[in-house]
Amino acid sequence: MGDEIPQIWDELRRKVNDAQHLLPPGARPSVVNDDFGDVYGVFYAIYGEGYTYKELKDYADLLRRELLLVKDVASVKIYGEQPESIYLEISRARLAELGICIHDVIQTINRQGQVADAGNLMLGNDYVRIAPTGGVDSINDLQNLLVRCNGMDTGIYLKDVATITRGYQTPATVLMRYNSQPALGIGISTTGDGNVVNMGERVKKRLEELSAFAPAGMQLGVIALQSETVTRAVNGFINNLVQAVGIVLVVLCITMGFTSGILMGVILILTMFGTFIFMEILNVSLQNISLGALILALGMLVDNAIVVTEGILVRVKMGMKRYDASIETVAQTAWPLLGATIVAILAFAAIGTSTNTTGEFLFSLFLVMTSSLGLSWVLAITLIPLFCLRFLPKAKDDVKSDPYAGIVYRSYRTFLTNCLRHRFVTIILLGGIFVVSLIGLGRVEQSFFPGSDRPQFMINIFEPEGTHIDKTTRDICLIEKFVSQLEHVTSTASFVGQGALRFLLTYEPEMPSTSYGMVLVSVSDYKEIDQLLSQINPFLETNLSNSEFQLKNS
Repeated sequence: MGDEIPQIWDELRRKVNDAQHLLPPGARPSVVNDDFGDVYGVFYAIYGEGYTYKELKDYADLLRRELLLVKDVASVKIYGEQPESIYLEISRARLAELGICIHDVIQTINRQGQVADAGNLMLGNDYVRIAPTGGVDSINDLQNLLVRCNGMDTGIYLKDVATITRGYQTPATVLMRYNSQPALGIGISTTGDGNVVNMGERVKKRLEELSAFAPAGMQLGVIALQSETVTRAVNGFINNLVQAVGIVLVVLCITMGFTSGILMGVILILTMFGTFIFMEILNVSLQNISLGALILALGMLVDNAIVVTEGILVRVKMGMKRYDASIETVAQTAWPLLGATIVAILAFAAIGTSTNTTGEFLFSLFLVMTSSLGLSWVLAITLIPLFCLRFLPKAKDDVKSDPYAGIVYRSYRTFLTNCLRHRFVTIILLGGIFVVSLIGLGRVEQSFFPGSDRPQFMINIFEPEGTHIDKTTRDICLIEKFVSQLEHVTSTASFVGQGALRFLLTYEPEMPSTSYGMVLVSVSDYKEIDQLLSQINPFLETNLSNSEFQLKNS
């Protein structure tokens, strides 16, 4: 599915271009933004007290050039640029006094800025292209332009009729702030086959090297660092996986005996390692979905091993030789176990074969489940008999024991017999337990994915439609000032005029609007977010009563 996306963008671009002639006069050409879905998982803010946007942009351009050379970096995008403009304040009274029309001024500036082909000369056997100078390269050049009107013998300098200044385009279309200071953002995305963690570490190292070229007082602030987030998430899942494997091993040793439990535990670990090999072959990386699939499959991975081990163990206790017990058990259980394994795999086939976004997002779940369950069946009918032949105690000659004579089996037999004898009491108790279970189920929080543990949350502000961007900026500054004083808040990043770069796959940036603003708040611990939101919400209701706002975890 992912390979089809570029072709879809090409088709969309062609259709949009074909429709350009249908636009009304004066409409600007449509633009197809085919990198809208790119995730800039490494997102920094460039800021410094007293620095202009131009100075910030110069340093951002340096970082962009250098970071594009880092391995696995796909693109580097600068956010919040402020285009520079030249402003001419023309005195109409002065123009009238000199008899100059404003159109003459405009035509003079346009002519000076035109690029014309000056031709070339042939010198010997070579052509030499002529590149005339005289263009406007500075404010001084613009001030010294001669403006002539029809009928005038001499011209007048533009500076005599106009005040010329350099500034930023107003009103701004997008603004960014970091810790209450004007800033620019620089986002870095990873190549399709790149490693997010490795790329993030390389970028951090390169930025440390480039810090020597930063002007004094200019700093980089971290907004999002996907490499650290992914590392933390994967380590957490691996920790859960290790704990789950340990719990399964302990339960197996208690219920199946120490030797049998260890044998099945070894098979389980080999199955996990073999699954990792298949994941590498199938190009499935370690991420939340793939690791979650391993935890989900953990209970099923030992089923095949349990059936084979128990079958061999029972036959050995009944006096059969280990070799014969292994052959007979595998012959009787191999195909039924294969059928059960295929049924379990098919349960996830709907996810793996789905052609929508769910299938693309959860396809690794299907691959991991198929690899691990299939491998568990292969190892159960091959290595388990081999291990049992080597490590299970031999059956004593001419001694046959009842494998179900142990204390656990006897206790279970007694319990089951009493339940059958007092069947009405048993049915009533089971019915009561079922009702209690239904009541308890209603109190269990249901969520396919766990809540976010990212230590950030967003404050989205929607001013009345048509609000000037300066008013939106003032409200954002008010929020920044309040939020930055709260305990556990480590930094704030604000975006006015449109949403931030897509620093998360699940984040959808807002479209450009002067009435929109967002504050991204970073905290020391995600567990403090609920308490912070309870303090921020009343403040917004009191101070931004005419605006809509939305608080949510990132």
